[in-house]
Amino acid sequence: MTINRIRRGLVQGGAAATALGVLGFPSISRGQAETIRLGHLTPRTGFLGPLGEYAVMGVNLAVEEINAAGGVMGRKIELIAEDSVNPQTASTKAQRLIERDKVVAIIGEISSASGLAIAQVAQRNKTIFFNTGCNSDELRGKSCNRYMFHTEAANSMYVNAAGRALLRDGMVKGKKWYSLTADYAFGHDLLRVAKRFMQANGGEFAADELVPTDATDFSAYLLKIRNAKPDLVVSNLAGAQITNFMKQYVEFGLQFPVAGFGFDTAVAWGAGKGNVLGIWPLVWDSQVKTPASQRFTEAFVKKNGKPPENQAWGDYLSTKHLAQAMNEIKSTDSTKVVEHLEKGAKFDLLKTREGYYRNWDHQLMMEMYTLTFKPADQVKTQWDLFTLSAPVPGPNESLESIAPTREENNCTMPA
Repeated sequence: MTINRIRRGLVQGGAAATALGVLGFPSISRGQAETIRLGHLTPRTGFLGPLGEYAVMGVNLAVEEINAAGGVMGRKIELIAEDSVNPQTASTKAQRLIERDKVVAIIGEISSASGLAIAQVAQRNKTIFFNTGCNSDELRGKSCNRYMFHTEAANSMYVNAAGRALLRDGMVKGKKWYSLTADYAFGHDLLRVAKRFMQANGGEFAADELVPTDATDFSAYLLKIRNAKPDLVVSNLAGAQITNFMKQYVEFGLQFPVAGFGFDTAVAWGAGKGNVLGIWPLVWDSQVKTPASQRFTEAFVKKNGKPPENQAWGDYLSTKHLAQAMNEIKSTDSTKVVEHLEKGAKFDLLKTREGYYRNWDHQLMMEMYTLTFKPADQVKTQWDLFTLSAPVPGPNESLESIAPTREENNCTMPA
């Protein structure tokens, strides 16, 4: 059974509980004994809201499939889903989910700042938190903790995946980049990682601009780019920022090559054909043609009337991984789940290779992709905007070859 926060009206007296019984649902008190509760937090409003809506669709589909397959140890999952809004609200709601609603785990988030707030609550309460959308290396580095796991790729993984394509195309050594960066935790971290990549490969930044997360008019930045004449324009933006920037970039008629180090397919779909250019990294897309990936895509389209994008993939997969781990160890105890994951449990990632959560920073080790946008006259549908590369790393490379190293991202977890 999935429950959004409309549930708050159902605990106000016996009449509501009786009404639930008539509808075939257990009452709240019975549900506590019969179901396993999971908390889901993600932004559903603001500039990350469009991604959050896909996250909700992904987690709901996962819960339905898990329950249809017998649940966890024969018990149904009950999902309690909320809009995380901002770090302060995310922290408050995470504490409430654990204390009042007795969830056994929290899944979700996209904002790195809110992800850190949730992780701190999870650590204090020894409740596992699966991060499905926060990219910041810092969450895997100095802010890592024993109860936080990362299904979403780290910024380093995005930069290294896209960087390989840029090195291939001669767009790094001796080149000058002009970057626009989202002015919050994710963007700052991504810029740091991008600069590290540039310095290691012989390039430099002509300029880097911090962009407020509520900015919608990019004309001032575009005029600066036109005057600077960079070799490459780099996006370290997020969410709807990317949609607005790329549409205006095309309208300005700028011809400088474009690349990005953070990307979500929902923002490209929002921009429409011909309005996004260049090379971008991606954690997953429905073009991945494995049997499991295609089953997920078909189920998602049947339920939601449109294909899943990468944020839906992250929340769907995290929920499936958590349920699999609990079924394998026959326990919902977070500490036992942590120990199981740290021993190298393997999981289907809807890709060509299985993955695992690395024991020292809890990052999921996996393949990634890069994408290149099609010319407008080659686009057949509103979803068919780009071509996908072969997996990165290649089949004969370690999955860890694109991930941050211990030297780059020191993580020290308490026992």
